[in-house]
Amino acid sequence: MKILVAVDENWGIGKNNDLLIRIPADQKMFRQMTTGNVIVIGRKTLESFPNGAPLKDRVNIVLTKSERESKNGEVIVNGIEELLEEVKKYTDKEIYVAGGGSIYKQLLPYCKTAYVTKIDRKYDADVCFPNLDADPEWELAESSEEQIYFDTTYHFLTYERVQN
Repeated sequence: MKILVAVDENWGIGKNNDLLIRIPADQKMFRQMTTGNVIVIGRKTLESFPNGAPLKDRVNIVLTKSERESKNGEVIVNGIEELLEEVKKYTDKEIYVAGGGSIYKQLLPYCKTAYVTKIDRKYDADVCFPNLDADPEWELAESSEEQIYFDTTYHFLTYERVQN
C-alpha cells in the first residue's frame, strides 16, 4: 500500500473534517494516481466527499468501526485484518491510503511509499499526520521543484520505508 497526503509545516492535514487548503495541482495528482485504482479511506473522509458519495472510477474501501451498509458501491470493512484480505482481490491495481488521520496512523505500518504534498505554511489543524522526517523508518527519496499556488509554496515529496 501507498499513502497520499497533503501536510503543512507541522504535518497538519485537516480541520473540522476538511482539508487545510485545496491546491489544484495536488488534486490533479491525486486524481491521476488514484483513478482506476483503489483508495482506502475512513468513514469521515467518505462523508467529506461531495454528497458523501465514493469517488468515481476507483474502488473505494471504507475502513470503519461503524456497522454500516454500502450505500453507493463503496466496500465496507470493519478492521485491519478484513482490509488486508479485501485488498488481496486487487492485485492488478495500486492501493492508496487516502485519509483521514486515524486511517493514516493505523495503516502507515503497512505502507512502503508515501507521496506527501508538503505545504510551506502553518495552519490551525486539528488532525496531524506522523512526521516522516522524524521517523527513522522513513527516508526522503524524491523532492520536486518548488511549486507555487497564489501565495502558497509547496513541494511534492516521495518517502520510502527504509528496508531493514
